[in-house]
Amino acid sequence: MSTTENPKDHPTGNAEKNPDDWTTGDEAMTGAQASYLKTLSEEAGETFDDTLTKAEASKRIDALQEATGRGK
Repeated sequence: MSTTENPKDHPTGNAEKNPDDWTTGDEAMTGAQASYLKTLSEEAGETFDDTLTKAEASKRIDALQEATGRGK
């Protein structure tokens, strides 16, 4: 997307950001993240860590989706 294009023409063009670049990534994970992460952790037989930040939870969700096949 060039700088002269309207971002609304590409609504998902910047939807995925690296969690390390999130300005709120160091905040506590959201309730939705915690709920989904708990479910994925149980399915994968992994321990659920309720102390993760938003960014850490996002990365953990990605990893557990791969492990459980839910990410496909």
